[in-house]
Amino acid sequence: MNLQTLHKEYRVDKTRIGFIKFIFEAYEGVAVLTTLDARTGHVRLAIAPDQTHEAFRIIADLKKDFEFHAL
Repeated sequence: MNLQTLHKEYRVDKTRIGFIKFIFEAYEGVAVLTTLDARTGHVRLAIAPDQTHEAFRIIADLKKDFEFHAL
């Protein structure tokens, strides 16, 4: 079992950063979103070691509605 926090960077719609942060806060303990560059929509997710499946499920759902590209 991997107990390291997974860090993934994404480019998202910059107007949706607050919404994405809110979604991950609602799923307490899954991931924490940090904005790296608000102008370009560059964000980083710190995903809890035992929550990667749930985090990627949330990301897949978010991709249905707006830009969410892995970097």
